[in-house]
Amino acid sequence: MILRPLKDVEMYLQENKRKNLELAISHLNEIAISPGETFSIWKNVGRPTKSKGYLEGLVLKSGKIAKDTGGGLCQLGNLLFWIFAHSPLTITERYRHGFDVFPDVNRKVPFGAGATLSYNHIDLQCVNETKHTFCLKLWLDKTHLHGELFCSNNLSESYRIEERNHQIKQQAWGGYSRHNQIYKIKIETDKETESLLVENHAIMMYNPFLENK
Repeated sequence: MILRPLKDVEMYLQENKRKNLELAISHLNEIAISPGETFSIWKNVGRPTKSKGYLEGLVLKSGKIAKDTGGGLCQLGNLLFWIFAHSPLTITERYRHGFDVFPDVNRKVPFGAGATLSYNHIDLQCVNETKHTFCLKLWLDKTHLHGELFCSNNLSESYRIEERNHQIKQQAWGGYSRHNQIYKIKIETDKETESLLVENHAIMMYNPFLENK
């Protein structure tokens, strides 16, 4: 969802995010990832600057909400991480915020199942270690950012993602931290194999428990 009402976040930043996403995906839509090739968001998109039409959008800095040119592109990183996680492509570079800023309102995927972006050192990259060519398709409609990954050949396997060992811990300094693991399960005709995709640790910036009224 593109326009997501968030506490203490002005909606014009969400509207600007739509424009920023539109510009970024124009460099990625229908891009091919050939055998042996490494895909990088920033290598293809480049620096998001005002001169290229990027607008001020929401960014997170040290767990606090801020504004910067090109803000909101982390939503693109989240979508691409989720797509690549369900494919034979190997994710080789991925980062997450060290802070959990917003509560889980209408969350559709496990906590931490995404990737943050910041030009140019915080990137999302994957490598195609298969013999197939993959093609990425991305588009926007009025409400959502969409993506699909196509393969040049039919694949015999499928994939699913599982969250495990999700914990919320109260720390000695009085706040809370959140932890989990994301596993990738490869499903073939006669077997399943799994691997740890990512492990997340974040300081929570809100009280995870409802107040007793």
